[in-house]
Amino acid sequence: MVELLGLFAVSFAAATLLPMPSEAALYGYLMLHPDDAVLAVTTATLGNTAGGMTTYLVGRLVPQRMKFNERALQWIRRWGAAATFFAWLPVIGDALSAAAGWLRIRWWAALAFMAAGRLARYIAVVFLFT
Repeated sequence: MVELLGLFAVSFAAATLLPMPSEAALYGYLMLHPDDAVLAVTTATLGNTAGGMTTYLVGRLVPQRMKFNERALQWIRRWGAAATFFAWLPVIGDALSAAAGWLRIRWWAALAFMAAGRLARYIAVVFLFT
């Protein structure tokens, strides 16, 4: 149980501005508990999505007069909430989450796309590395 809390915490932190490898934490957990892949992927997805939505909330709280990453804004303006599917990507991912909040994209749509993208990434990690 403590390992799952650690996996959740690392996954959450990795989705914020802290550069942490949540995939490595998932891999490490699976090396210790190979029969718990579904539980591990679910935990990592929930933690990482919660972290992404925290960044979304921070973006919502930033005053509209401030500037954001222009590339992230372009993606969100063009694709809407669907762009947050790629919020797990290094560098641009945090900016996508924050830009979605700043542009007032519907939170539930951003949540759904973020969760789907993060789930797909963690499933890929399981299949590629275990």
